[in-house]
Amino acid sequence: MDNPRADKVAVVDEVRRRLDETSGSVVTEYRGLTVSELAELRRSLAAAGGDYKIFKNTLARRAVTGSDHEPLQEWLSGPTAIAFVHGDVSAVAKALRDFGRTNPHLVIKGGMLDGSVLSAGQLGALADLPSRDVLLAQVAGAIAAPLTQMAGLLKALPQNLAYGLSALLDQRGGAPASEGAAGQGVAPEAAAESAETQLAPAEAEAAAPAETGEVDAGEADSREAEAPAATADESAGDATETAGETAPGD
Repeated sequence: MDNPRADKVAVVDEVRRRLDETSGSVVTEYRGLTVSELAELRRSLAAAGGDYKIFKNTLARRAVTGSDHEPLQEWLSGPTAIAFVHGDVSAVAKALRDFGRTNPHLVIKGGMLDGSVLSAGQLGALADLPSRDVLLAQVAGAIAAPLTQMAGLLKALPQNLAYGLSALLDQRGGAPASEGAAGQGVAPEAAAESAETQLAPAEAEAAAPAETGEVDAGEADSREAEAPAATADESAGDATETAGETAPGD
């Protein structure tokens, strides 16, 4: 004959072990569900990463008393079954919610997740969330988008720099001869006018000595031509007067 006490101890130990090995748990009431409906619920929960099992309330209470899962005692009344979460709690909550829509006999009472108590409303909110894989994909996409943009910017920087340097080299290589004046803040037109202004006095000075030399030479020739004539006349006059003075008969 089996020992009932040993069986009860085994059940208590099983409940404790399951609660400790899982990240969350959901307490439900299955009153009115048939055996086939319970089997269907177990299959849907297994696909979502959950495990569903029925326990006597007295044994379940004994298992959670004095443990971190003691808040579950609040819902351990009536025909009770516990859904143990091995994966994504939102996926398990979604599977329970979807099954409850077609089987209203299933009642979700509450649960716990990583030591935090969850009400039936909170579990419903978790059921509305995307699955863990979808959330991870969305987060990865949100992180990858700025990184992709940054990579594009970093790739464009060398190209823009190369274009800028090429344009600068082309500009420097095709600069006009008056670039020196332009580099000193003088416009090319102003530099040309300044050069012409500086050359005008030099041309005038170069022309002035030539004109002076021509005038001086002309005057010198005229004076030299006139000077001997005057001297000859004066010499003739002086000779006449001398002759008169020395002529006989004076």
